[in-house]
Amino acid sequence: MTSGLIVLLLIAVFVIVIIAKGLVIVKQAEVMVIERFGKYHKTLTSGINVILPVIDKAREIDWRERRETATGHVIVKRSVTRIDLRETVYDFPRQNVITKDNVVTEINALLYFQIIDPTKAVYEIANLPDAIEKLTQTTLRNVAGELDLDEVLSSRDTINSKLRAILDTASDKWGVKVNRVELQDINPPGAIRDAMEKQMRAERDRRAAILEAEGQKQAAILEAEGYKIAQINRAEGDKQQQILDAEGQAAARINVAQAEAQAVAVVTKAIATSGGDPVNYLVALKYLETLKEIASGQNSNKVVYLPYEASGALGALGGIKEMLMNPRKRHEVP
Repeated sequence: MTSGLIVLLLIAVFVIVIIAKGLVIVKQAEVMVIERFGKYHKTLTSGINVILPVIDKAREIDWRERRETATGHVIVKRSVTRIDLRETVYDFPRQNVITKDNVVTEINALLYFQIIDPTKAVYEIANLPDAIEKLTQTTLRNVAGELDLDEVLSSRDTINSKLRAILDTASDKWGVKVNRVELQDINPPGAIRDAMEKQMRAERDRRAAILEAEGQKQAAILEAEGYKIAQINRAEGDKQQQILDAEGQAAARINVAQAEAQAVAVVTKAIATSGGDPVNYLVALKYLETLKEIASGQNSNKVVYLPYEASGALGALGGIKEMLMNPRKRHEVP
């Protein structure tokens, strides 16, 4: 092999290496920031891109990843030349915050963000992950410091919204869009948790006592209303019964009086036909009924006084009887 052939072979290898170094394949949802002689030149998007080796160089950016290990989750920090444009989740370590009522509480937060402008993410901030983490921690302390512990525990959505708005505004200069902030855990001190549990139990006992008292109250009201309605119905029943009894007695008396009137009319007509006095007959009949009632009493040791006129009436009754039994004798001539 001659020296000229060797030189040509070396030149061909050099050209192939240069071409291989000059062709850069970028994956989907990734970009590369290229500098030429230390100055920003262009941004490589997904697909095949051509650069000048040695002259053009990819700018590195600090990045962090969360990896699964046998002992749990670990955060790995490294420098990369390819910037991921997908939404990224940062799980920050627990941090202590002081609430408005001076209670030290541990809060664990999650941050969802996305790089919108890779050039700003590279040149506007030295260490983007650390900057976002520190900004999130300080903002979380400020937001939690404006709220009481009860508000922190019950207002997660409000805290998340405030954090997202503040972080999104602050990180816009870095070409980053903060999509969401979530509070994973809020852990007050043990003594505070015990006090809160006691308060919760006391509140539940109070609610149970109130509900029981309300139930007893409603039961008493319903029982009183039922008793009232029963008494009213009973009174209405007694009233209707008395009305019906009175109407029955009145109807019976009317029927008896009508029957007596008919009987008296018949007797009176018979006596008048016989030439007797109906008045004496009726008076004598009443005397006899009265004597019967007196004689039927339980106490037999009685002294009965009869008016003088009664004997005459009774005597007249005997004569009327004879006249009724034989009315023809009156018309016979002796």
